[in-house]
Order: sequence, then structure tokens, then C-alpha cells
Amino acid sequence: MARSTRYFVKDLSKPKGDATALDLEALGDDHYAVTIDGQRLEVEAQALPGLAMTLRFGLGTYAAEFEEKGDEVGVLLKGQVTRFDVVDERQNLLRAANAVFEVEGRQTIVSPMPGKVVKIFVKAGDVVTEGQGLVVVEAMKMENELKSPKAGTVLEVVAKEGQAVENGAKLLVVE
Repeated sequence: MARSTRYFVKDLSKPKGDATALDLEALGDDHYAVTIDGQRLEVEAQALPGLAMTLRFGLGTYAAEFEEKGDEVGVLLKGQVTRFDVVDERQNLLRAANAVFEVEGRQTIVSPMPGKVVKIFVKAGDVVTEGQGLVVVEAMKMENELKSPKAGTVLEVVAKEGQAVENGAKLLVVE
């Protein structure tokens, strides 16, 4: 019998949402069972060069690209980049033991990938709410709105509209 591994996944574009349990079970020959909220989906996943793969499920075939940075995983699927916080059961228990996760202190917003800054919604001194859109970075012909991880004040805006940025480039600071 195949062994299932449980992960906890949080969509970082939804700051108020809780992490969702995801069970991944290897079935053999590049086939996996993915169970989310009691819904089981069988997927065929074939690795491509780099951090990419072809996913087949239902009647569709999709190319997906991944970028990992610590517990954060960026997924490019169907022309949309979504960033997730992904931890296994052990990491999730450690987080719970260390109290409720809340973003505190100064937060630096960085570009999630190489691209171009197309819109900045705030300026230094603006008061922002958690989840408020701050800046839009265009990457791979898609616009990615980066949101505030916390309520606070914009201390610094480093990026300029039209500027090309590298992965991890500092865009602005919220405290």
C-alpha cells in the first residue's frame, strides 16, 4: 500500500485564509493521488527540465513551472502565477507550537521573479491594510499584484514604474 504524505498549503494571495491540508500519495509510474478537502484527484506528473512538469488530470494536460524560496512555492499554471506557503506535518506542528503566525515588524516586499514594475499603488507615508495591493510586477507576460502582508505604513518605495527588476529585488517596505 502506498504511503500518503500530508502537506499544509496556504494561498499567499489570500492573507485571511487558513492553510488547507493536502495529501499526496505516490501510485507508481508517475501517477499520484492528490486529496484536498476530501476530494481525490488522480494526476499523472512527468518532470521536465528545471523545476517544471507536465500534469495530466481529467481531460486536460497542463505545463507547470515552479520556483521555490524557503517554504514559499511559486506556481505558473495556465498562464497564472500563484504563490503558496507549503509545509509538511512536522513543520506545521512546529509553527503551531510557536504560536499563531502573525506578520510583525518591518516587511520588505520583493519581486517574486524577474520582470517589470508596471504599477505602484502607494507612496511613502501611505497607511495600508493587510492584503491591500501595493505594486504590480509583469513577468512572463502576466501581471502579478503584490499585496501587503500586514496593516501598517509604507516606509519606503524603492521601485519605479517601468523599471526592470530581478528575482528578489527590493520593491518597497511596510512597517
